[in-house]
Amino acid sequence: MAHYRATVRTRLSPEEAFSRVSDVARFAEWDPGVRAGKQVEGSGPGVGAAYDLLLAGGQTFRYRVESFEPNARYYMVARTSRFVSLDTVTVEKHGEHTLVTYDAELRTRGLVGKLPLVDWGLQRIFNRIGARASAGLARFLDGAVAA
Repeated sequence: MAHYRATVRTRLSPEEAFSRVSDVARFAEWDPGVRAGKQVEGSGPGVGAAYDLLLAGGQTFRYRVESFEPNARYYMVARTSRFVSLDTVTVEKHGEHTLVTYDAELRTRGLVGKLPLVDWGLQRIFNRIGARASAGLARFLDGAVAA
């Protein structure tokens, strides 16, 4: 399993920040690991919405939104033959700022996931991908990665 968590601090209102990050089809605008995004089920963000994200490596992950609290939080899951990706995005007011936290967990499936070195290597790769994505998210939200 690999895990990455990043928080971005922005002066956008929680409503505006949530509006931007909850449109999963826009991930390619800020995440360099995503080439393109498209909503394939539902109409707009919310429970039951599904998005196909074409990753830089050429694989498509289909994310399904499983829980959704407007202007506060959503949780989505993608399942492929090799991976399960569990992503939670939370938005909260913090003084004069809004904090947007992206929490991603990537689990391996099948025999590959049983090898200890796979998780170690996957975490190293996920850290690099996450660092680039969090920098892009900060730009997308006109903010900065929180320390």
